[in-house]
Amino acid sequence: MIAEVLLVLAGHSSSLFPSDYSLNTAIIPLLHPGEQQTLEALGLIAFRYRKIKTACINLSRSPSRYICAFCATLSHILQEDYESLVIETEAKVLKRDSDLVASGAFVALSSIRAIFSEWDAPLAALAMLVAEIESKKEWKPGPLIDLLVARSKTGVHRIADVTSRISVAVQRVWRTQLTAFLVHGSLSDIDPLAGEDLSLINGSMPSCVSSQSSESIAYIGRAIATVKAVKWQKQLPKDLAIKHTSMLENVIPEDQHAFDLVIAQIRTNVGEWLWLNVLTKKDVDEAVDSLANYFLIRNGEFSLSLIREIERLKVSRLTAKSGAGSMIREQDLNLAILRASLGTTAQHDPYLTRLRFILPTGPLRPLLPSLTSDAPQSLSASTNQSGASLFDIYLLGTTLSLSYNLTWPLDLFLDRSDVAVYSTLFSFLSALRKTHTRVHTCWSSLSNSQRARRRWTGFGEGGTAEDYEARVQMLRCGWGVVRDMSWFLDTLLGYVMMDVIDVEYRKLKDLLDKQRQGLENAKLTVEHTVAQGLVTSHLDFTTLRTIHTTYLGRLLDGCLLTNPNLAAVLRQILDVCERFTALVERWGGDILPALLFEGSLRTETDEKVGGLVQERWSIVAEIDETLRSQLESFYENLTTSMSQQPFSTTVDASKSGIIGVSMMNQTTHNISRTKIIDGESSQSWRHVERLLLRLDFNGGLSKPRTGRKKKDTDILAEGGLA
Repeated sequence: MIAEVLLVLAGHSSSLFPSDYSLNTAIIPLLHPGEQQTLEALGLIAFRYRKIKTACINLSRSPSRYICAFCATLSHILQEDYESLVIETEAKVLKRDSDLVASGAFVALSSIRAIFSEWDAPLAALAMLVAEIESKKEWKPGPLIDLLVARSKTGVHRIADVTSRISVAVQRVWRTQLTAFLVHGSLSDIDPLAGEDLSLINGSMPSCVSSQSSESIAYIGRAIATVKAVKWQKQLPKDLAIKHTSMLENVIPEDQHAFDLVIAQIRTNVGEWLWLNVLTKKDVDEAVDSLANYFLIRNGEFSLSLIREIERLKVSRLTAKSGAGSMIREQDLNLAILRASLGTTAQHDPYLTRLRFILPTGPLRPLLPSLTSDAPQSLSASTNQSGASLFDIYLLGTTLSLSYNLTWPLDLFLDRSDVAVYSTLFSFLSALRKTHTRVHTCWSSLSNSQRARRRWTGFGEGGTAEDYEARVQMLRCGWGVVRDMSWFLDTLLGYVMMDVIDVEYRKLKDLLDKQRQGLENAKLTVEHTVAQGLVTSHLDFTTLRTIHTTYLGRLLDGCLLTNPNLAAVLRQILDVCERFTALVERWGGDILPALLFEGSLRTETDEKVGGLVQERWSIVAEIDETLRSQLESFYENLTTSMSQQPFSTTVDASKSGIIGVSMMNQTTHNISRTKIIDGESSQSWRHVERLLLRLDFNGGLSKPRTGRKKKDTDILAEGGLA
């Protein structure tokens, strides 16, 4: 009997327990109730042990190295502790140990039960653990480590000891993967910590790793892997890699404080080495300058030349005879960039080659501005979205975006979401600048036509006595429309370029210089930084990304693109300006029809004015009224946004890949008071206050205009002619 029980405890099958841990019904009548209970208790221990061993054998076939480490450690613990106890007990029986064998010939089942009672709780806990692990087909290292750490935090010492040993073994495997990623920039094909884009995979980090350490791990691994991939002439020094490996070998993620200290120290060392050897101050300054020059159109002569070159390209394609020759392709637009740079300061700029236009819809024929008052389909479809996609059709008539080729080592602090924000700003600024240029061209055209007319009509506008007054009123109305357009665009463009872009650009440059001086003058140790809760003075790439992302957020706020109502009204104003300038261009550069044009003078069927004059007058008056209402709507929305509670857009560079998208999808209805990384307020709302004062010059927008046309009022009656 005792030999049979020991074999069962060792994991062998027996007729004592045909199934589970229930005794054979044929043996039960021969046993005392106490013996039956003792045997069933021992059978339960043996059943749990066999269940755990079987689960370990099945799980060891898993491709996950973490599950294999779990099974190997658990099997080793059972072999070293439990199976050794079975062999030790059997040896005592065979040697007739007086502590176990009574009178040298009798072994009490209760003694065997007492010896193995210490494994009741551990085997029960381990059986539940392996059952939970078997319930899922795939385990990420993060949730698996979290499960083991949680199970090890128990008041039962033996359960805590066994589970903690398993947890440490799995964490060591994870630490090996982490060391390869942080020190060598390499990732395993099985259970990698990061994806192909070097961003951490969901579930690769256990919850005991703080968010700050997770962000640091992503930053360090991405930097080292990128340096290694591009085969930079300077790689991470070997002595520094050995030092980092030694530091990681002494900690496990479960010890959160020590682990955070090690990761912070490695991040500081890698950041300083990268800043001194890979991405230098010159590279950052040149990249920031080139992005500002081309995307924020700070290089004015190039931006104007590019707008003219694209207009020239549209005209050449419209006049082309062949079907294939009338299409505009991406290569045509990229060639226009090079042509626009000729004779400008951008001609010899090496960063110009990084720019390229993207046509999401593919090659197309050029589109001209609409001459009708109907809202474009793209506008009506995007009024419920953010202002990011409202202005990307102005240069070409269809969606067009300017992209920037991110090459090593600029991609250490710039990503595609940042380029998308820059493209949004370029679309808005180029639309504003193009419309501003067309309005000024329209003004020049009207002036030239006025001078030519004066050669024949003197100080009057010509025409018969009946329609003279109508021609005068229509011309004055047209001049008023052009004046309002030019005044508004001058004010808005001056605000955007000087109060927003120029100010924020200089703040960015000053802040980068300030951070670099902090790096050179004072360096705080990581221990002191963590203990005192201070921000490190090192300008690592995460700090650089934080500064740059906040800078982009302030630009979007200052350009009013984070307010969908203001962006939609601005789009409508630009549409009206485009429509009016296109009409004037179609009319030959003048509002008044020539005196010899058919319909320019009164006929027998016309009562007082010519049909052509009346037709144009109705169009000009409608544009005047629409423009005025849109200007007032813009002023009201801007005033409302100032009266609402400001919000903060402080950002985390660890999420810059997400922040660039969220910035373009914000639906806030106010102007933000953002804070830069050193805690100074940007005070962008002060610039908006100045814009309101300029727009409301002499109360032009805050006071209702007298003599506005009612809905059913005749155009001649409004002019006092009927």
